[in-house]
Amino acid sequence: MSLVRFLTSYHSIQQALQWWSYRQSIKLFLEAEKIRDDLLQDSFTIRRNLDLLSVDNLNLSGNRIQECLNHIDNFHHSLVQLSDRLFPVSLQDSFPLAIECLLEPWLASNRQLYFQIDMPIYWRHEPAERSLVVLTALNELLTISLPEILAPTSIYINLKEQKDIGQLVVEITYPNMSTFVLYSRIPELKYLCESFRLLTSGKCFRHSKNLKITWYFYW
Repeated sequence: MSLVRFLTSYHSIQQALQWWSYRQSIKLFLEAEKIRDDLLQDSFTIRRNLDLLSVDNLNLSGNRIQECLNHIDNFHHSLVQLSDRLFPVSLQDSFPLAIECLLEPWLASNRQLYFQIDMPIYWRHEPAERSLVVLTALNELLTISLPEILAPTSIYINLKEQKDIGQLVVEITYPNMSTFVLYSRIPELKYLCESFRLLTSGKCFRHSKNLKITWYFYW
């Protein structure tokens, strides 16, 4: 029986880490596609405009100057967003701020989602790579648990520290029973939880009641 339990545990760990690796590779692929489709095209446009300006600098109009400035501003903004997606600038200085930055796109593009965010003002110093795992786990949880939900849905997120242990609580209240059942049975959630435990040496579990699922992350 001990051998069977070992093989089962090993297989579970293997599945969880393969899932985590797959999700991160997909993210890198999408970022690379975005660079090719957007940033490289923008850089080509800027370069082309500069070439034209060097030829036609005697007839330079105010509109033409503004057009070039807009291209450069957009290019710079895209680079800032890209760098924050790859590794948030606030991650090493303020983990609560990094979480709030992660949630900004969710707040802006999902009006049917009602977020209540409870973050501490100060946070302990910890390795940035561990904070990145926690941040990635939060993003994966939201991505898996909230896609294509059009009805009003409440999400409560709380970060706090208890006796040198970090605790992140994510409470999702679904609009109806069918949605609750659908998103509570997604197998990827098991892989997420197991991956978090392995990568942080922490704990992850959930509790369900009525239409509410509460996730607990400890590290």
